[in-house]
Amino acid sequence: MTERLDKASPSPLHDGFVMPAEWTQHRRTWMCWPVRMECFGGPEGVLRAKQAYARVARAISAFEPVSIAARGSETAEAKLATGGKADVVEMALDDSWARDFGPTFLKNGLGRVAGVQWEFNAWGGKYHPYTNDKTFARRLLDAQGLAVYSAPLVCEGGALHSDGEGTMLTTEQCLLNPNRNPELGRTDVEDLLKLYIGARKVIWLGSGFSDTETDGHIDNIACFAAPARVIVGIPAKSHPDYQPVQEALRRLREARDAEGRALEIVELVQPKKQRQSWSSRLLATSYVNFYLSNGAVIMPAFDDPHDEKARSVVAECFPGRDIMQIDALDICQGGGGIHCITQQEPQP
Repeated sequence: MTERLDKASPSPLHDGFVMPAEWTQHRRTWMCWPVRMECFGGPEGVLRAKQAYARVARAISAFEPVSIAARGSETAEAKLATGGKADVVEMALDDSWARDFGPTFLKNGLGRVAGVQWEFNAWGGKYHPYTNDKTFARRLLDAQGLAVYSAPLVCEGGALHSDGEGTMLTTEQCLLNPNRNPELGRTDVEDLLKLYIGARKVIWLGSGFSDTETDGHIDNIACFAAPARVIVGIPAKSHPDYQPVQEALRRLREARDAEGRALEIVELVQPKKQRQSWSSRLLATSYVNFYLSNGAVIMPAFDDPHDEKARSVVAECFPGRDIMQIDALDICQGGGGIHCITQQEPQP
């Protein structure tokens, strides 16, 4: 047991809190307004990103309330861009990935909501400064009057997927990366995930998609569609991530969840390779990177021949939900997708 873990008291587990599944009812969605120029390749890229973020916010607002954190100088811009469909809150920011540095919300059996603030180091120190983002989760939770649990683990929300019943998906590439938690082993990380989000079983995939700034976040490669049902993004055989995904499939087929169940795997075609407009990096384009709002799936489109097939597969996984497909290429230029820019706050 690590020294960091010994200091973790009180804990959400002790207080009965767990991380609910994304498909449970939400009180609202949180987003952050784009600010970091170098993330999107300069002023023009940031402008296109803002337009894309606004499209996502407007789509979600048809199904649940949306709150957007924005710098004071940009609150009016965010309100105008979203057509008044979002509540815009002034907050200090360094970046715009609410999934990653926002709180991981928790819920207990009494219906109370709380949140975890993970240690945040800008995806292994890839961007500076990040002092505002490092404290963002606590500031948001404090402003909402919600309990805050500070976890002694460098982690981002996009590194985790929960089935709501104690099973978590993550990747070794991210949470065991020396640029995140060099002094922690697999068991240490599992113990912390148990304490802070109620993980009774952690299913480890090896790698996420390569050439991404997140070091292989799970939310680009796999997610739960229901307990014991996992959607996996399958790239073409010519894609550099084809073999890592085959290894992920092998692990998932051998895995059992917290209830001892085998996993049903739904294979979801992935879009063709595309590259950043200002570099040779592969874009983190993935149909798995969708967001579940109340009554809908907000999923990406990439002007790709596979867009409609992906939509059909996702619709089959979530019967009764509207499927809203949004052009997400200008979000992906910054290294993430629709799931990366959203964070659900559960309904008490």
